[in-house]
Amino acid sequence: MDNQVVQRTNTYPQDLTTFENSMLSFLRKCNLPADGIFTEVKERIRIFQNIDSVLELLDMQLCQNSVYLSKFLAAGAAGLFDASLNYLWDETVLQLRSRVAQFDLEYFYDNAVGGDKRQQFSTQEDLMKLQDSELINGARKIELISEVGYQHLAYISYMRNWASAAHPNQVQITGLQLISWLETCIKEVISLPIPGGVVRIKKLLGNIRKNKLTVDEAKEIGQTFTELTQEQANSLGQAFFGIYTKIDTDEPTRQNVRYLLPFIWSLIDEDTKISFGIKYGYFAANNEAKQKQYSKEFLDSVNGKAYIPDSFREVDIQRAITNLLNAHRGYNNFYNEVPWAKHLRSEVGTPISIPHKMNKPYVSAVVEVFLTNGNGVSWDAEPVYKDLISNFDVTQATIAVATLNTPIVKSYVSFSQLCLNKYLELLKLIRDKMTNPTTLALVDNILKYKGSARALLTDAKIMADLKNYEQLLK
Repeated sequence: MDNQVVQRTNTYPQDLTTFENSMLSFLRKCNLPADGIFTEVKERIRIFQNIDSVLELLDMQLCQNSVYLSKFLAAGAAGLFDASLNYLWDETVLQLRSRVAQFDLEYFYDNAVGGDKRQQFSTQEDLMKLQDSELINGARKIELISEVGYQHLAYISYMRNWASAAHPNQVQITGLQLISWLETCIKEVISLPIPGGVVRIKKLLGNIRKNKLTVDEAKEIGQTFTELTQEQANSLGQAFFGIYTKIDTDEPTRQNVRYLLPFIWSLIDEDTKISFGIKYGYFAANNEAKQKQYSKEFLDSVNGKAYIPDSFREVDIQRAITNLLNAHRGYNNFYNEVPWAKHLRSEVGTPISIPHKMNKPYVSAVVEVFLTNGNGVSWDAEPVYKDLISNFDVTQATIAVATLNTPIVKSYVSFSQLCLNKYLELLKLIRDKMTNPTTLALVDNILKYKGSARALLTDAKIMADLKNYEQLLK
């Protein structure tokens, strides 16, 4: 087999050079540009020298059905690496959609889609309407992909957006980069086994919709919840809320949820519990009486009335945040996010006043949009973001510092120098608000850090200080 590979690859330089010369001659004959069209042959050879060992990670059936991987190799052989990267991302997204579709769609949508947009998603076909960022973030939340896998995919997605044929660019991609990205996508998505905990959650959700549980059966199941990770507990809580408040859910299924809910409630984090209260507000504000009633029953069953907002102002702010983030993460964000930035500014009032429960989602959103998407600054929205940041109180400024340890900000800062620079600019804007000496020391240590973004995010002392810092916020 090895001899066959060597014999095969030995002819590639000549074959590829012959094809390239013929194609360049044709382009010149058509009076079309011919310079800088193809990646060098030596870079293409690197793909074919390594492709066998990478494709061995795929089982035969998956390999035979991976049409976009064939296009990935065809574009790579032609020297069109930007198109090759695009095909690789298409195959990855296609496979990720397939994994989600084989799971529990309602569970996935409850965790992946927020705000008014959630009502637009219910079927497998609706997966096509999700932005890629929503798809991979939702898969991360229900642990269909790992945290490390999410970070890798976020980087490949970034490169796909700014270095592939998806947009005009002059970025040079190497053969080793392409083959490395292919290996990552195969390991982290295409051939990744579904974790056992995720399989058990799928089975549980199916059972509570089909079978009526007894109190003893619910207790037995509930005792296993302590084995869940934090993300799995949060996701299962979101799934229970979604099932309970869905209008066509039958009463035996709701009773099953009421039996199980006390066992998961203590394991759900505060942000997830707050989100249930906000959703209650959505239903109330939109005059969805049945869903409002069911969400109240859900919270009442665990003495969660404190999470129901006294007013529905939180709902308006959350809706503005969701719309701003949707615009920021989508295409043409420089244009689309400006009106939503101004809308959020109007929702928070003058002087700015944020309900306490909204501090974290509000600050997290403002930080994300201020960091940019790594490609450039939305100049018309920038003054709005600076105004919001300059009006952070001490608590909000403290939360803003801690966002460096969140998955989204980590991915932005580690992949883009612009995003890192904006985070440092953010710290300078809020530094004078710091009243705690420990907090001030952490901010100054980050500002003085001379290493790369990746080194900063793996610096043991800074990351430990951030962890301790997050505990103070709880």
